[in-house]
Amino acid sequence: MSTSKIPPLTYKVVAECSVSKARAGLMTLRHSEVRTPVFMPVGTQGTLKGVLPDQLIELDCQILLGNTYHLGLRPGIETLRRAGGLHNFMGWPRAILTDSGGFQMVSLLQLAEIDERGVNFRSPFDNSECMLTPEHSMQIQNAIGADIMMQLDDVVKTTTTGPRVEEAMERTIRWVDRCVEAHARDDDQSLFPIVQGGLEIPLRERCVSALMERQVRGFAVGGLSGGESKHDFWRMVHVCTDRLPREKPRYLMGVGFAADLVVCVALGIDMFDCVFPTRTARFGCALVDNGQMNLKQQKYKHDMQPIDKECECNTCKRYTRSYLHHIATNESVSCSLLSVHNVAYQLRLMRSMRDAIQRDEFPQFVLDFMARHFGEQPIPSWIREALSVVHIELPPDVVQNVEEQQESRKEKSSKSSILEKNAYNYLATS
Repeated sequence: MSTSKIPPLTYKVVAECSVSKARAGLMTLRHSEVRTPVFMPVGTQGTLKGVLPDQLIELDCQILLGNTYHLGLRPGIETLRRAGGLHNFMGWPRAILTDSGGFQMVSLLQLAEIDERGVNFRSPFDNSECMLTPEHSMQIQNAIGADIMMQLDDVVKTTTTGPRVEEAMERTIRWVDRCVEAHARDDDQSLFPIVQGGLEIPLRERCVSALMERQVRGFAVGGLSGGESKHDFWRMVHVCTDRLPREKPRYLMGVGFAADLVVCVALGIDMFDCVFPTRTARFGCALVDNGQMNLKQQKYKHDMQPIDKECECNTCKRYTRSYLHHIATNESVSCSLLSVHNVAYQLRLMRSMRDAIQRDEFPQFVLDFMARHFGEQPIPSWIREALSVVHIELPPDVVQNVEEQQESRKEKSSKSSILEKNAYNYLATS
């Protein structure tokens, strides 16, 4: 245990957007400083698939995420303790955040039983049983030694309705008290409670109010990005950030699509994580400003450009789209090269947002990004609504162009139907 009197987490808001709720901050942890807003790549089992720790450092990754449930099963508490924690075990000198294992209540529901004690899992590896309680989750996370730990929460599928949602929210509040009590390394590690409440605003508000009564150094917003409507998604984020304290970091769990990141930064979120960048790399897809570039497509066979001329990652410096197309479906090394680029893309996007907030030019950044990201495609109405709530309005000409495109499509479709009908009538009477 550290003897230092400096808290293991301090957070300072260094700049705020004068229009929206976006802010840039500096979070100081035991292993590194983290500039927010920040994206945390996911190394579920102590490794980021296809990317080495040295490569992450080269990309200036400040913090990554590990999973308590998986690390508790393999390598297990005893191995982690012998190694001196996950930082030493995986050779990572910077900050780590660990999820509590609560999400596995949804993702591994067929292997889990939930009651007031905790979650009884059946191991997907050897079919043995494991009871994950708030106390055991803390024990594993203390052995991992993560800079930031999540409480064990009661997680339900985002589209769940009825009394089970309230039950899960109330149990999450009760469990955070058990986590606080069991947390044995508060001088070195910071515990975040998780706001639950499904898609019901009153439940979210009650949960935020209850969790703010606890002495914690930051907050997570959970139970979203699991299949709910985007209109519900942004409203829940907005409700939470409106009520969470300004002086503490806010972490939105499991969100990683570029447009979602931009919108949620505008709504006041500081921290994000998602497996998306590395997962989509395994399917031969590279992240670019207008979405995804599927390098398996034949059109890239003779394309001698890098994925992105503006990107400074080694993949873009050294390899062409043609080469990446050549290996995309044949060689496992393509997963590594594309993962490096995709993580670099996410980190560069967050860095650009931080810079724009500090210059107080974030609203213009948002408009420019949306124009690049969607091009001539209609911008989803949920994005317009979410941005409008924080006073970022899309330019009228952009909205008008979208509406004109939709009208044009309807008109073409109508003309096409008339022509087809006339042709049918002609053939039928010939």
